[in-house]
Amino acid sequence: MSIDARKPFSLINRRHVLGGLVAAPAILKFGAARAATTLKISHQFPGGSATEGDFRDRLCRRFGAELAKRSNGDIDVQVYPGSSLMKTNAQFSALRKGALDMALVPISYAGGEVPETNIGLMPSLVSSYKQGLAWKTAPVGQEFTKILADKGVMIVTWVWQAGGVASRTNPLVAPADAKGLKVRGGSREMDLVLQAAGAAVLSLPSNELYAAMQTGACDAGITSSTSLISFRLEEVAKHLTAGRGKSYWFMLEPLCISKAIFDGLPKPTQELILSVGAEMEAFGLEQAMADDEAVAKVYEKAGAKVAYLEDDVLAQWKTIARDTAWKDFAAKNANCAKLIKLADEVPA
Repeated sequence: MSIDARKPFSLINRRHVLGGLVAAPAILKFGAARAATTLKISHQFPGGSATEGDFRDRLCRRFGAELAKRSNGDIDVQVYPGSSLMKTNAQFSALRKGALDMALVPISYAGGEVPETNIGLMPSLVSSYKQGLAWKTAPVGQEFTKILADKGVMIVTWVWQAGGVASRTNPLVAPADAKGLKVRGGSREMDLVLQAAGAAVLSLPSNELYAAMQTGACDAGITSSTSLISFRLEEVAKHLTAGRGKSYWFMLEPLCISKAIFDGLPKPTQELILSVGAEMEAFGLEQAMADDEAVAKVYEKAGAKVAYLEDDVLAQWKTIARDTAWKDFAAKNANCAKLIKLADEVPA
């Protein structure tokens, strides 16, 4: 697997290669020829290696390495971290158009373009990793998969992450603490909950949180445990509300592939991508949970005060979420109404 953020992005060259793959029966089976299929993966998170750094970057690299190994080098995956291939909020649209092969992306970032994707960060809807991962085979996951496919995107690896709050001023634990704070929630739905609690909300990707908190433009940011670590927010925060064990904030951050690109690949390549992608889910779960444990230690070491969520506080957040975000989402369209009904039926 090669990784080169400086290599120019060439859709024409890639499609030329893919066209050759489809046209030549001799290379439909791995090892029959050496015309490599190149897949480029974009993500917004810090880069590292296969063994060190943000686990979402490592997941992409492991995925690529395994594809290269099992295809005898016929599949070459190039990982572009830190939004080095394209801007963060452009990724989903590029996937839909076939202008980007793959991306590991917080799915709710596409909410402005595809309202149904905001189900991937619906406050208090998912309360555990077990519940989130159950979506894949449950009716809600099947329906969501169909909706995404109709929009031109396929999920290869389901990744859920619990989140917490880093605050530069006062701690943000219960809804009452949000009053008067400028908070980044991560989705339209989370913003509705925060507004109902009395906060002013900011819409920006997690990789821009550090600068916003450093300048005072943002008082508190809610994001995944991994991002709380990877983006070094402990350097600008005095308080952390950790999501370990319990949280009202669970985000779906899947590894996705463009359906247009996927459909143009030989069947053996398609099958291998889906197989390896599914195998990566165990790694994603293990690492997400490990970061839930690690984040508190990172912030405590930096001198921040750490708080945890109790059941009564979670109930307060859920009451607000049902009355605001859930209702607003369900009213968007028939798909949204169906999705949230199905999601609410998945056991916690």
